[in-house]
Amino acid sequence: MAEITKDMTIGEILRTNPDVAPILMNAGMHCLGCPSAQGESLEEAAMVHGMNIDELMEQIAAL
Repeated sequence: MAEITKDMTIGEILRTNPDVAPILMNAGMHCLGCPSAQGESLEEAAMVHGMNIDELMEQIAAL
């Protein structure tokens, strides 16, 4: 499986590994299919939602 990085867009991440969706949803990112998800990086989305990107990356890496 390809490595997921915080520089990838949410759309890229979901295409790489759809199993990440529940982690993002549980973290409060409920609009995974919205246009922003296709254009902003995971790090940018985490910042907008007030999330700690390092904690989010740890959860994703644990998959």
